[in-house]
This record gives sequence, structure tokens and C-alpha cells, in this order.
Amino acid sequence: MNQPRALLFDLDGTLVDTAPDLARATNALRAHHGLAPLPYPVIRAQVSNGGSALVTLALGLAKEAAGHDAAREFLLATYGEAVAEESRVFPELVPLLAGWEAAGRPWGIVTNKPRAYAEPLVAALGLTPGALLCADDLPVKKPDPAPLLEAARRLGVDPPACWYLGDHLRDIQAARAAGMPAVAVGWGYVEEGDDYRAWPADLWFESGEALAAAIASTERATIR
Repeated sequence: MNQPRALLFDLDGTLVDTAPDLARATNALRAHHGLAPLPYPVIRAQVSNGGSALVTLALGLAKEAAGHDAAREFLLATYGEAVAEESRVFPELVPLLAGWEAAGRPWGIVTNKPRAYAEPLVAALGLTPGALLCADDLPVKKPDPAPLLEAARRLGVDPPACWYLGDHLRDIQAARAAGMPAVAVGWGYVEEGDDYRAWPADLWFESGEALAAAIASTERATIR
């Protein structure tokens, strides 16, 4: 694998552990309906599937069911009040990102999270991506490759030189369609029974340390 010139990250479950704040909002929705809280691991596994999936998990309401939209609005409004109360960059990625920025290398975020939540989250965590593409920035979102291609354009890097990292099958599909090396990460919100190593990625990493080591090895190979 060639040395990446740019890194592009999915947000929830790949770069940032947002599950604690989303779990809080999900259980607030259940409390609003007189229901007991769900265990954190149960909610965490659904975070990458978005707000509608969390509503279905919390209340058993399918996306088309009456009351689903109102419940989703309640959940998102609750979440929006404190998007970064407990959310943090995954610890093993902190030194990787710091070193990448210190070397003056470009990086960005491509997420299916709406900008109203992604932008304040990124700002609260002190992150400064060169490109931030959100669900409502373009007419399409992942697994369509357009957001990834737009991020690469904004960074001024050809798509094949960008690694795209994600914790969901749609991330891998988007990366492959964009002509980018697709990197599947196992530390994110992979659902129980879903083997991320079975996704059609180019690289698979269980930890941020393994990712950093792989990037370092491509740098050494380039120098030689």
C-alpha cells in the first residue's frame, strides 16, 4: 500500500467516540415515554446507523411508523443540547493526528452526521480538519462517493492518495467507489455479528496503534 498523502475519517465511531452522548439522548427519549434506560453497549452498537435507527431501538418504531419523526426530533434536539459532553477523540488516534498535523499533512472528515451536530462537535474537541463534509452539504451522502471526492478536492489531493477510514460497510463502499484505499476499523460501532474483516476493504485495523504503525511503515518504504 502506498503512503497516504491525506487521511479522511468517518466521524462517529472512527475518529470520535460519540456514543456516550448519543446514548444519553436515546435514554432520554425512552424516559420521555416512561421506559427504563437501555444498557450502554446495546445503544453503542447502533450509533453508526443514525438517529432513525436509535429511535427504532429505543421505542420499537419503524421509520415509517406514526410517531417516529416526532421521536427522532426529540432525540436530536436532546442530543444537540450537549454534543460534546462526554464525546472524545479515540485516545490512540490523538498522537497519530498530532504527528500528522505537525508534519503539515492534510486531513479531513466525511460524515453522514448533519452539520448542525458535526460542526459544534468538531469545534468543541478542538479539531481543525482541512475539509469537513456533512450529510447535508451535498445532495447525496455515503455510500455515494461524492462527499469523499469533494473532500479530496478541497484538500488538493488526488483520491487514490487519500486513505478513507470508517467503521461501517457504507464507508468502505464509498471509499472503493471514490477510488480511495478503503480502511476498515474495528474499534468503532460495529454491530454484533457483523465481521468488519469481511468488508471489501483494502486494509483492516483493530486499533489506532496498528493504524499508526502501518502508516509509519509506508513512510519508511517510501524513504527507501
